Amino acid sequence: MRVFFNARDGLRLSAQDFPGDPARTPILCLSGITRTSDDFATLAARHGGKRRVLCLDHAGHGESARPDQLSRYAIEESLRDVLDTMAALHCHRAVFVGTSFGGILTMVMAVLRPGAIAGAVLNDVGPVLEPVGLDHVQNFVARDPALPTLERCVEHLKGVLPPLTIDEEGWRRMAAGTYARGDDGRWHPRWDIRIAQAMSAGGTLPSLWGPFGALAHAPTLLLRGELSELLSAETAQRMRDEHPRLEFVNIPGTGHCPTLEEPLAVAALDRFLDGIA
Repeated sequence: MRVFFNARDGLRLSAQDFPGDPARTPILCLSGITRTSDDFATLAARHGGKRRVLCLDHAGHGESARPDQLSRYAIEESLRDVLDTMAALHCHRAVFVGTSFGGILTMVMAVLRPGAIAGAVLNDVGPVLEPVGLDHVQNFVARDPALPTLERCVEHLKGVLPPLTIDEEGWRRMAAGTYARGDDGRWHPRWDIRIAQAMSAGGTLPSLWGPFGALAHAPTLLLRGELSELLSAETAQRMRDEHPRLEFVNIPGTGHCPTLEEPLAVAALDRFLDGIA
């Protein structure tokens, strides 16, 4: 069910809310910087009913409103949005599933509100992000290709995204989750491309080893695309060394970032989530 609510500053936010057993810990899904709540549809289909699943559209993404001020896209503001979402939807503790940017929010949330995190899934993200991967992300965020058809969107994504192990139908779903048809008949990003300006204004992201360490109290699953240019193998290995309860799965043939629909990712997610009451 699609729900709408206001953040503390009045900006309209949206999420998808899939009901489930109230006795079990809910799942809170946080997408990447160019993605939306739709990315978690298959996860919600598998786990909704068994437990509640909440999937947030960040400000400026999907069905959430686009703010006037670029400063509204700061990480601090996104963290407040997560807290406002949890308050508005009466979700006080959850298993966080964070893809890329969503994983950054999850790590920092472990410092701000450790009791809110019953477990964490970090999808191709860690305390150190490689500059070449960040440059690719920022360039992608900034561009509106204004493509004429969904088929052209598929062709475009195949040319600009890192390797993904998905079939043709998967590429169509990827394209439909990335672009939406506008009033001009062309397909535009489902995010505010001004976010790229906010990323530049925010400067270099500091090391997040401290926030990652704050997850030590929670069972954590790290998924990494084997070909990822954002999360290095060295950083992933250090994460494994420093977190005593970390499970790690490398997704072969995949760059940044796994879609969470790869068979290895599905098996790891289901095993991990089913192990949390």
